[in-house]
This record gives sequence, structure tokens and C-alpha cells, in this order.
Amino acid sequence: MNDIINTIKQWTLDNPILGIIVKIAGILLLAYITYWIVHKVLIRYITKFVKKTKTEFDDILLNEKILKRVSYIVPVLVIQQFKIFNPSIESIVDTALSAVLVLLLILIVNGVIDALTEIVQQFEKFKDRPLKSYAQVIKIIVTTIGVIFIFGILTGQEFWGLFAGLGAISAVLLFVFKDTIMSFIASIQIATYDLVKIGDWIEIPKLGIDGDIMDISLHTVKIRNFDKTVSVFPTVALIQNSFKNWRGMQETGGRRIKRSIYIDVSSIEFVDDKMLQRFKKIKLISNYLDKKIEEINNYNSQLNEESSDDIANGRRITNVGTFRQYLKEYLRERSDVDKNLTFLVRQLQPGPEGLPIEIYIFATTTEWVKYEDIQSDIFDHIMAVVPQFELKVFQNPTSYDFKELSKIKTGQNNISQGKIE
Repeated sequence: MNDIINTIKQWTLDNPILGIIVKIAGILLLAYITYWIVHKVLIRYITKFVKKTKTEFDDILLNEKILKRVSYIVPVLVIQQFKIFNPSIESIVDTALSAVLVLLLILIVNGVIDALTEIVQQFEKFKDRPLKSYAQVIKIIVTTIGVIFIFGILTGQEFWGLFAGLGAISAVLLFVFKDTIMSFIASIQIATYDLVKIGDWIEIPKLGIDGDIMDISLHTVKIRNFDKTVSVFPTVALIQNSFKNWRGMQETGGRRIKRSIYIDVSSIEFVDDKMLQRFKKIKLISNYLDKKIEEINNYNSQLNEESSDDIANGRRITNVGTFRQYLKEYLRERSDVDKNLTFLVRQLQPGPEGLPIEIYIFATTTEWVKYEDIQSDIFDHIMAVVPQFELKVFQNPTSYDFKELSKIKTGQNNISQGKIE
């Protein structure tokens, strides 16, 4: 055995370059073998062990990415144990290997931060919080300190000396990390005031944003719009621009329906006996009409007027008032309308388009498709029932109206000229 060792030593002395190559190859082979043992054997057993446990936290913390980065440290430490070059070259190699070790430690720490963030987000209290923003700030700090440390290793300067020297270039750093600092402050404000969470439906008209929040990071917010496109904008834009968060509507469980139907003012009139008898046949407003008639009769009798039928005297029932009451009763009968939230059928100020009758209610669902179906169904019925109260929906003249008007004028001209067909 000694003879073999002596023979190898003599061969390396006779062939120094080949000897160094063989040594390097042997060291690299040994490093690879240790890496393979750690990665393929040790990490495999650790992965199997954590998967058997009941908790998921160890699965997240000891994930494959972190364990793989840990396994890279072992071959670097193995290589550091061998000295095959002269002192000057060995110093360079040791410096490079030390820098690599620090770099691996930075990657491991960043991986642990990501894992801890994922673990914290498993709790219901922090599920929708923008924790990723804070994690990214911590990772930036760790990476910055690590880069300074690596620079100190490569240049041979002390870490604290380099760190203290950063004060001289703080203005430059503030300029470089300006966006990061602003985004971090915005993230704090968003979390403190609970402005948005992942899953919230937000609307930012200025940016053309209208959709659900998919992700909130330090620098960007990702939104899936309702047209299935994805928008990304800076986190600080949530503070700089006004936006609407629909979370309150989703938490309430009801979505507002706020729409008006415009009544032609010329069709509004008092209810005569014939109309009254017809209206009484409508089950939803029969009780209302009985009470209203009794109330009006009592009021009018106190006026001691000779004729309460005179339009200028007393109180009368109107078709538009009866129509409003019908809408109230109709909407109360619907199971898809929430009566515990604001429930209102009101007149708005008349304008060029007629008298607006506004429906201000809440549907019992926040689902978009169902909400639109409920809203459409309600106004389908309203539009169809308007003529039953001898009212007309206001509509600007169409080409059909002008054609009819021209026919009337043509007929009048023919009559005036004695051309009756």
C-alpha cells in the first residue's frame, strides 16, 4: 500500500500539471458524491418523513427548494478542506468559496422567509393580508446585507466598515430604492386601514381596472378583470388613485339595484270610477285602494266642500301613485329581493325625459349572472305593467313616429283639397 502511495506521489512530482488536474478531479468527484448522498438519500428521507406528519407546516418549511439549497453547502465545505494550490491561489479559491457559501445562505434564508409567509397565510386572520409585501422587504434587507458581506469577503474589508460607509451614499440608495420605499409605505397603509385583500373586487376607472385581486406584492398588484384579461399596476397606485372596493356588498350578501323608469308626464291623471274598479281587481293593491279611499273620503268630508268630485277641491287618487304602490307590493312579494336592506320606490325630479320612478332595492345575491337575471326580470314586468295603469313610458321620437306623423299630415292635406280616398 505504501509503495502505491509513494508511486503516486512520485508520479505527481514528475507530472505536476497532470497531478493537479487529477487532484482537482478527485476533489470534485468526492464533492459530487457527498452532494449525491445528501441530496438523494438524506433529503429524500426528510421529505418522506415530513409528508407522513399530520401538520402541513413542516411540509412548507422543509420544502424541496430549501433542502436542495442546503445540499449545495456540503460539496462547497468538502472542497474547502483540500489545499492543492500555492498560498496565493489558495487564498483566491477560499475567498470565492466563502462568497459562494454566503450566497447560498442568502438563498436559504429567503426560501425560509417565503415558507414562513406561506405558513402564516394559512391562518384565517392573515389569509387575505398582503404579507408578501412585508416578506419582500425583509428579503431585500437580507439580500442587501448579504451582498455587502460578499463584497467585504471579495475585497478583504471588514463588514462593519463597509456598512458604516453606506451612510455616505445613503442619498444614492434612497434614489435607487425610491419605488421600493414608496411601495412599502403603501403596503403598510393598505394593511393598516384594511383597504384591499386578495379576492376583493375593485374598480379603478382611471386605470381601466374592474375585477378581482389575484395577488398583492411589494411592487405590483395583479387583477383578473371580468373580461378575463389580467392587469398589473404598481401597489402605490392604490394610494394615489381613488378606487371602489365591492367587498362590503359581498359581505352583506345583497347587491343594489338602482334603476329608473321614465313616465310620460302627459299620461299622468286622476283615477276615475272606471279605472278604480279595474285597479281593485289587482290583488296586490286592493287593500291599499280601500284604505286610500277611506282616508281621502274622511279628509274631503272635513273640508265641507259641495262637490268633492271637483278636481280643484279635496284629494284624489292618481294613476302614477297607484302604480308606485303596486311596484312596492310587487317587489315585496319577490323572494329574490332583500327586504331587510334599503327598500325604496320613489319619484325623482321630473325632467326633459319625463317623471323618473326609481327602484332602489337589493337583490339577495351578489353573483353577477343571477343579479342581472333578477334585475332584468323585474324591469321586464314593470315595462309590461305600465299600460295597465294608463301610463306611458317616455321615449324619444323614432323614425316610425315621424312616418306616422307624415301620414297624418298627408291625410289632412288630402281632406283640405277634397281628395278623400
